[in-house]
Amino acid sequence: MAQEEVIKLFDAKKIRIVWDDDAEKYFFSIVDIIQILTDSVDGRKYWNKLKQRLLEEGNETVTNCHQLKLTAADGKRNITQR
Repeated sequence: MAQEEVIKLFDAKKIRIVWDDDAEKYFFSIVDIIQILTDSVDGRKYWNKLKQRLLEEGNETVTNCHQLKLTAADGKRNITQR
């Protein structure tokens, strides 16, 4: 699967994006988007708590979010939600 990692800016904040040639789709980091939309300090903690609450309510849409490796602020490639 050929992928190209890109960083887009939204209100001067970074959103990590990967283009997948085979699927012909963009995959966005949900953690980055949540951090921007909620103005939270740690988008990952916010997302984990939100997923937990949704699953407790019986919402199964969060199972469609898969992980992929994206470059973090420290330069390491970490697994994140897309």
